[in-house]
This record gives sequence, structure tokens and C-alpha cells, in this order.
Amino acid sequence: MASVALDPDDPRPPYVQVANALRAAILTKTFKAGDKLPSRNELAKRYDVAPMTVQNALRELRDEGLIVSRQGSGVFVRERTERPVGLRPHMERAFEAERVTVDFAGFSGETLHGVMQEPLDKIRIGRLTPKAIHVRILVPDPTIPWSVPSTVDTHADSPAFRKRAEEIMRRHTLAIIDNVSELGELGLISDVSAEVRVHPVAPMFKLYVVNGDEVFFGFYPVREHVLSLGGEPQAIYDLMGKDTILFHHSMSDDDTSTGSQYVEQSRMWFDSVWNTISTEYKR
Repeated sequence: MASVALDPDDPRPPYVQVANALRAAILTKTFKAGDKLPSRNELAKRYDVAPMTVQNALRELRDEGLIVSRQGSGVFVRERTERPVGLRPHMERAFEAERVTVDFAGFSGETLHGVMQEPLDKIRIGRLTPKAIHVRILVPDPTIPWSVPSTVDTHADSPAFRKRAEEIMRRHTLAIIDNVSELGELGLISDVSAEVRVHPVAPMFKLYVVNGDEVFFGFYPVREHVLSLGGEPQAIYDLMGKDTILFHHSMSDDDTSTGSQYVEQSRMWFDSVWNTISTEYKR
């Protein structure tokens, strides 16, 4: 297997670079669905890294649903990877466009914060140079009762849980707003806007509309989750965002295709909520 040197000027950790290289090979079908990947030691030799670095890279791809490990057999590309997708590589590619738009509807924005960090960092160091970035974030209003998440025993709203959820939502969404706004303040992007709005409906799904022509959609599973609220354990039916599998739809030249119609309807739904029942989130 031919050796592939990592970029010494790339500020990302080696395991992230290895994960990106393998992800690209999977998404471009160099490794096809069902193919067995080279062993950990072979990959370590190929990229001139430690086996533990490869292990961490494979964990990233496994978490994204791109690969599966089979006991005693090795690591394989997941079947039908064109359906369930990892958001990160698509988001990074989206920031290569001249005009970047990201619309998100969901519960906390935690995943969005994570996948936007790397492309925003690349803009700061000049690796990416979009001219415009516009971000809109829709999350549930934490000041009003929610139907879900709810307490397990009575299916009632939990003000203590809403307070905890708001702290998480504030941390991630406002970090996105601050990071995007900073690019404009530094003069790196001439046209920027970023806004969080709240609405009165607890979401049962997460939706990303990226650059107006790609949609990523997934349902939140509801799971029982025991948390410490007010110093006491509380069983909550929670929305588990990390267990959400995203499905990818994109525009095509055929405006009657399922993908094109899905994107069009997603944009319409987002705009309808943004322009009617949502209100500005007060910091």
C-alpha cells in the first residue's frame, strides 16, 4: 500500500486528517459499500501515524455511520452509505462556496456548533474565503412549557429541565452567532448575519438546509434519561440528538425529482416558521 503523507501545515490533529482522507475515499466510492478497509496497522503505515491515531479516526467514521466493525472480520464500509450520512464533510464542502447559507431547526444546536467550527477556523487562517455567510437558527422557546421532553412519571413539563436545556442551547447557538459575527468584525467576510429565533413547538426532528440546495433531516428518538435536577435524580423522556440518523436530499436538474421537491418543501417550511410564529431570542 502506497504511503500518503499528512499535511504538516494542517493545524488539525492527525486523527482528524486521517478520518477526512478515509471519509473522502468512502464518499467518492474509492471504498464502496460493503468493502473491507485495510487493517489498522496497514492504515497506520499508509499515513505514517501511530495505530492509536488510526483507531481514533475510525471511531469518528463509526460515529458518523460510515463504517461498521464486525467481530473477528475487520472494519467495513456501511451498506447504503448514500442514505444515512455524516454532516461534517458536507458542511465543510459547503463553505467552499462564495455564498454560504445555513438554516437549522432543532433542539439545541449542539451538533451544528460542532460541524461549523472547522470551516470557520479555516476562514480565520485563510484556507477558505467565502464572501458571504448567513446563518438562521430555530429552537424551542425555553420560557414556555414543553410537551417533550417531559417527566417519566407524570409526562409533565419540567421547568428545571428547561432551564438546563436553555443553558446548553445558549452555549452552542450564541457561540455560533459570536464566531460568525467575529468574521465580519475582523474584515474576513464582507457580508455576514447570524440570528437565533425561538418558537413555541418542541421539535421532534432536526433539519439543516445548506446553501439552499442540500437538506439533512433526521428524527429525534425519545429515550428515558435520568438527570440530576435540583440535586435530585429525575427520570426524563428526553430527545436524543446524538442518536439521530440524518438523511440527505439535494436539488437536481429535474425539479420534479424527490430530492428537489424535498429541498423546496424544507425551505418553504423553514421560512414559514421563521416569518410567522418565531421571535427573536433575547440573550
